[in-house]
Amino acid sequence: MARNNFVIAIDGFSSCGKSTVAKALAKKLHFVFIDSGAMYRAVTLFFLRNNIDLLDTDAIESALENIHIDFVPDGGKLQILLNDEDVTEEIRMMYISDMVSEVSAIKEVRHAMVAQQQKLGKRRNIVMDGRDIGTTVFPDADLKIFMTANPRVRAERRFAELAAKGETVTMEDVIDNLAHRDHIDSTREESPLRQADDAFVLDNSTLDQEQQLNIVLEQYEKRKRDQ
Repeated sequence: MARNNFVIAIDGFSSCGKSTVAKALAKKLHFVFIDSGAMYRAVTLFFLRNNIDLLDTDAIESALENIHIDFVPDGGKLQILLNDEDVTEEIRMMYISDMVSEVSAIKEVRHAMVAQQQKLGKRRNIVMDGRDIGTTVFPDADLKIFMTANPRVRAERRFAELAAKGETVTMEDVIDNLAHRDHIDSTREESPLRQADDAFVLDNSTLDQEQQLNIVLEQYEKRKRDQ
């Protein structure tokens, strides 16, 4: 189906800076930014709060019917609402990170979130980041970026982020968490993390945020010229 809007899909591993680049890109282009990972984190928070058994399909489907996720601009930032509650900070806590890949791997959860993401992406110019945006959510995205970085660099970035928020974790905890999430994300049966064949690969191990943004902007301009 033909679209009149421009869709940019940014996929990649955990703690590669996908959201940071996506937010900056959306701001620069005046596009709408959609953080798909935040949606799965919000679902994880709901499941944990309500003691949802991850092996109980009926309980999962019932819970998903009672989950509504919104993105609201808030002073230059993006506020994530779970059933009208601001959960922006809580969904970034380590206890959510420890469970989000397991929740994200559930078929019913992915189907529900993909449907919401596709609805959010209709008729608007968007930048969406996640694990399967360019392969499952928007396989016809106008521009696909696949981000990666050295595992140690990713761990150091995540550790610094958590420390800045006052969360007490060890570097070993972070390394183990990222390795665990990488394994689940890459091997799950439903929409596994993989590089789309037509994605531009961006290894940002040695790049700062401005350099990353400039590279992606170059890819955007090139794609616009080619259209």
